[in-house]
Amino acid sequence: MSKIKALINPVTPFQQNAPIIYCEETKKCAFVDPGGDIEILLNDAKKHELIPEKILLTHGHADHAGAAMELSEILKLEIHGPHKEDKFLLDSLEMQGKMLGMPTRNCIPNLWLDEGDKVLVGNVELEVLFCPGHTPGHIVFFSNFSKLAIVGDVIFKGSIGRTDLPKGNYNDLISSIKSKLLSLGDDIEFICGHGPNSTFAEEKKSNPFVSDSSFG
Repeated sequence: MSKIKALINPVTPFQQNAPIIYCEETKKCAFVDPGGDIEILLNDAKKHELIPEKILLTHGHADHAGAAMELSEILKLEIHGPHKEDKFLLDSLEMQGKMLGMPTRNCIPNLWLDEGDKVLVGNVELEVLFCPGHTPGHIVFFSNFSKLAIVGDVIFKGSIGRTDLPKGNYNDLISSIKSKLLSLGDDIEFICGHGPNSTFAEEKKSNPFVSDSSFG
């Protein structure tokens, strides 16, 4: 089984991480959460001689999904994810973009994803975890073999995702983190939607929202 690697490019004025994840063995790749600045993503994939295979979305906010349709049309790629509960957000990406002052297009995924689904990138299999809270349809991509999770805006190094946006829910978010993510193992590294990578072990120790002490 091949391990997954990631190229991380912050895009949009929100400096949102848009990972290009790829299979070491085949060089096939997926663009995760392409919110904007497509030329940066295309140039990085070309530089590393990667073979684009699909687009993956963790959730429907503009900084994560705003350029997915454009990239899909340029590269003739399917868009997979997020969960169907985020349809209202993907349907309103253009409105979100106007509010945020960034170019976006509404998005129609080829495939909605749900808990337990499997996603292939080359020879790498990713497990889909349904992790609502930041948005009602947020998902996470996880490779146990590679000890890596792509968590979008569920959890950050030292913080957690916002829940004051439409249909956000704090209790759901904490439940997703506690029951779905922290239980994956202390040795799991995660790529989050904003800021540096971390591990679940580190967040258990130091993240004030989800540390062991915060759960009593």
